[in-house]
Amino acid sequence: MACAGPQPTPGAEPPPPSAPGHSYDTANDATAVVSGTGTVVGWTQSAQDLLGYRAGDVVGRSAGFLLAMPEDPVRVAGIAERCRAGVGWRGVVDARRRDGGRIELDLRVSASFHLDGRECFLVSGRERRPEWTVGQSVLDAFLSGSPIGVAVLSPELRYVWMNDTLERFSGVPRERRVGLRLSDVLPGLETDALETLMRGVLETGVPVIDYEYVGWTWADPRRKRAYSTSYLPLTDSDGGITGLCYMVLDVTDRWNAQQRLALVNDAGASIGSTLDVMRTAQELADFAVPRFADFVVVDLLEPVANPDEPTQWPLGAGLSGQDPGRSGAVTGSARPRMRRAGMSSVREGCPEAVSRIGDPVDSVPPPHDIRFLIDGEPVLIPVLDPGNHMWAVDQPVRAARIREYGLHSLISVPMRARDTVLGLTTFIRSVNPAPFEPDDVLPAREMVARAAVCVDNARRYTHEHTAALTLQRSLLPHTLPGGMALDVASSYLPADAKDGVGGDWFDVIPLSGARVALVVGDVVGHGIGAAATMGRLRTAVHTLADMDLPPDELLAHLDDLVLRLSDEEREGEEHGTSVLGATCLYAVYDPVTQLCTMARAGHPPPVVVSPDGRVSFPELPAGPPLGLGGMPFETAEICLPEGSLIGLYTDGLIEGRDRDAELGMSRLGGALAQRGLPLDALCAAVVEQLLPVPQPDDVALLLARTHELSADHVASWEIPDDPAAVAGVRARTARLLRTWGLEELEMTTELIVSELVTNALRYATGPIRLRLLRQSVLICEVSDTSSTSPRLRHARTTDEGGRGLFLVAQLTRRWGTRYTAEGKIIWTEQEIPATGT
Repeated sequence: MACAGPQPTPGAEPPPPSAPGHSYDTANDATAVVSGTGTVVGWTQSAQDLLGYRAGDVVGRSAGFLLAMPEDPVRVAGIAERCRAGVGWRGVVDARRRDGGRIELDLRVSASFHLDGRECFLVSGRERRPEWTVGQSVLDAFLSGSPIGVAVLSPELRYVWMNDTLERFSGVPRERRVGLRLSDVLPGLETDALETLMRGVLETGVPVIDYEYVGWTWADPRRKRAYSTSYLPLTDSDGGITGLCYMVLDVTDRWNAQQRLALVNDAGASIGSTLDVMRTAQELADFAVPRFADFVVVDLLEPVANPDEPTQWPLGAGLSGQDPGRSGAVTGSARPRMRRAGMSSVREGCPEAVSRIGDPVDSVPPPHDIRFLIDGEPVLIPVLDPGNHMWAVDQPVRAARIREYGLHSLISVPMRARDTVLGLTTFIRSVNPAPFEPDDVLPAREMVARAAVCVDNARRYTHEHTAALTLQRSLLPHTLPGGMALDVASSYLPADAKDGVGGDWFDVIPLSGARVALVVGDVVGHGIGAAATMGRLRTAVHTLADMDLPPDELLAHLDDLVLRLSDEEREGEEHGTSVLGATCLYAVYDPVTQLCTMARAGHPPPVVVSPDGRVSFPELPAGPPLGLGGMPFETAEICLPEGSLIGLYTDGLIEGRDRDAELGMSRLGGALAQRGLPLDALCAAVVEQLLPVPQPDDVALLLARTHELSADHVASWEIPDDPAAVAGVRARTARLLRTWGLEELEMTTELIVSELVTNALRYATGPIRLRLLRQSVLICEVSDTSSTSPRLRHARTTDEGGRGLFLVAQLTRRWGTRYTAEGKIIWTEQEIPATGT
């Protein structure tokens, strides 16, 4: 470990002083710094690890104690002079370890240098390893029979020597390569890039290790081969580069395995981007061409290709394991009813195809039948023979296409997911000369399996989406009875298929006194659950509306219902986390007073377009969404003159994809301000203008144009608090009905008016008023200041009274009581004869 006295072993010669390119890697060697007088002045951790001495044991002492052999002063002096001359020295010495053991070291002493004003030498060493030599005959046999192809090239990159393995790799005989360049021998390979790489090695002397490339060879012109190559410079004794050695290892199997793995992984990211069955099938075909095959077809069973159409599942019996002899089971001769769902080819327009997208198909690879789809394994036909009897007779048209376009190899994979048969995918090669191999079956199976899961997800979702949409449409009103008070139009747009049907709803409910209720609501969430909840809420609104509740009271009762439904959901869920919620706006328009009374529960405000075209969004008390509980709702009242337009909508209409509600409201107002369009056309135009593409949320829009009930349709009288006034009221009623052309209702209406007015005079207090309204029905209303509601009962034969309301119920279509801020109103409705005006 020191420059003072190391003795080289016999035969060890130092390298020539001028040896160019000579190098010795000391990065991991034990290293010390020794002064010109032989004293250790620097000691490294690697030196401590090798000999066991710590720096404190060595630094400041003569390096001679580290040597196991006595020093030779003369030789030490010669080595020192050599190093001072700038040459350095290399040799083998025996060193003493701290534990007393001996170790043989390959030692190197650098040329002298000055450190802090004194002469020093850098001494580095490593443990000497045993070396042996190999006979030339052994070496020649190894190089010739090695599994690695080896070649020696001249500085001009011409072949000088090559082994048998390289000859076998390329398929070009040795005698046709020696003296030629790589580009002369294998013009189809990426020779320009390889020769550029080799010239770089010759110029820099830096080897290139494990450079991989893929190409065709004469040895196997139908398949690409992958090779890992290394390029090493050859040097002479003076360090001059005299040529190049390159080694080639065939890594095709590894490369193919990596390509197949990458194919399967990429398939998972490229297939199934939508919840559309046909689109998913096409994505599978597009992905596999030309990466895996030259022509791919995906055929799906009819119920899979058309999941939104109610079709009986054709393979249910076979999948359930029924006896084929039983009724309804699949027979061995049955043909599957499939439809072409996806197709792709390296040839534009897929001329190889017998069927086009959407066409019915019934083909499986002969001699297979429908059971191949149920429980068959993938079919590999490495060489397609169109002259084969099974193809020529069973599928002559396909046999002709095979012959015409050179389709030569096939893999057919049944498409199944979750024990459900979906269809069949077929991969075919024609332009690619390499036939399919058994190793290609696994990636084909994996690609189809991943696509099958996506297809099944899309099929299941489409079924659920269709069921939810059908349920929701069945729960929405089929007619909107605005009567003489309103002209009504509506538009409902379901959410984009991937987001699922929501719980939006709207309604128009006729109320007593010619009034009409307008309702719009939105249940939180999507799917069948949201649609079902919407149906329950809509039914509840109808029931509460029939009770003639004010808007704020109706929403309070609806809020209680949502709370109960939410409690039921939590009790039904395992972890109790399900919570229901909804928003709602309820408005009541009275055509007599032209007033609209409204209340909302977390819902956007209505939009109003006045007869002169001004657009406004009335400021209503917001109210909490339904389902929070404990917070009151408030009403607001606005006047809607004749010809006003009021619009109720859900948030999906104004939020859109930019999620800016204020901007959406501004766009809505501008769209509704259009003139000259019928109400139905205006409703459709507004939705199309605001939402030109499918949205992630349902959209409901309800438009109503108001009408005033004119004076010739309404009559109202104050009734004195005197029983004798009943006769006068009856007479005035009879005259009015004759004026309206309703003589047929004169007798019954007199009886109804007489009974209602008499009851009011007898049991109520304060002003009493009678109002008659002629609409599609004849409405009779008697108002008073009492909050007591009359009850219908069946009088006994001995009772002197109690038959009045029973008689009223018999003479009218319906009757009821509604409460006002001043008291109550008892009302009746009678059908108007067809001849009445």
